[in-house]
This record gives sequence, C-alpha cells and structure tokens, in this order.
Amino acid sequence: MPALDARRTALVLVDLMERIVALPLAPRSGADVVATSGRLARAFRSAGAPVVLVRVERPGAEPQPAGGDLVPGLAHDGDTVVVKRTIGAFQGTALHELLGERAITTLVFGGIATNLGVESTARAAGDLGYEVVFVEDALTALTAEEHRAAVELDFPRLGTVTDASALTLDAAR
Repeated sequence: MPALDARRTALVLVDLMERIVALPLAPRSGADVVATSGRLARAFRSAGAPVVLVRVERPGAEPQPAGGDLVPGLAHDGDTVVVKRTIGAFQGTALHELLGERAITTLVFGGIATNLGVESTARAAGDLGYEVVFVEDALTALTAEEHRAAVELDFPRLGTVTDASALTLDAAR
C-alpha cells in the first residue's frame, strides 16, 4: 500500500469504550484491538495527522450505561472526540465538518464492531467522498463470522483493506 499523506488523512477509531472492549469478541480480543489502535494513534500523531475517537451514547438513557468512557490512555491532547447517538458517526454529529476544516480526504478505520459502527461510519464516509482504508488487525466484532463477512465481502467494495504493519504515512509538513 502506498504511503498516505498525513496532511489529508485522519485515523478514526470507533467505539473503543470500556464496556465494548470488555465484551467477548472475535476474531481478536478488545484488548488486542486497543493495543493496535494505540500504536496507530501514536504513529498518526507523530506524523502530524489527526486522530478521531468516536464513542456512543444511548439516546434517552440517563444515566448512560457504565463503561461508556473511552479506554483509559487512548485519547490524548489534540485528538478529536465525537459522540454519536446512532450506529454511524456522521449522522447527527459535526464529524464531516471537523474533517473538512482540516481538508481531510482519507479516513483510516479501526474499532469495534467491524460490521456495525465501523462499517456504518465507513459507508457514510464513502458517500461523502472520502477515500476509506480499513486496518484489519485494528478491528473485531461480536463473532468471527461477522468480522470476516465485513472484511472479505463488504470492505473491498468500499475501500482498501490492509493491516497495521503495511500502513505508512508521509509526515505533514
């Protein structure tokens, strides 16, 4: 995979919240996804590319369920946190506008669940004209079958599927 332009690329990590990461997931654990996502986030920050952390709040649920915060240590100063209230992160949020302000054209995705929040957000991103990249080893789902179907059947139609070791960024200048 060619190097991505850090000036035009953002990392979008979906639903890496304590209660979601703790679920029984497959094909990899939430902890494994968080570890890979953390490495990606450090690389993006180092290259001067934005990191967007998306978390969900349930509409009408007060208080919100326990464990609704992002995994400790994931968010850093300068990151953007988007709170969504639907499966995807564009509907009813300012995500598109925030990315537009930074002239972002490519989104790199990681998170949970592959076939739900990540796929829904990526489909909307494609509809909005973004180039989409999926980091397979920074994704997991409730079942290995759901993950595999999204990665093998849907994602190649929506963008590029890669793994963290193949992803490189040209630093922002």
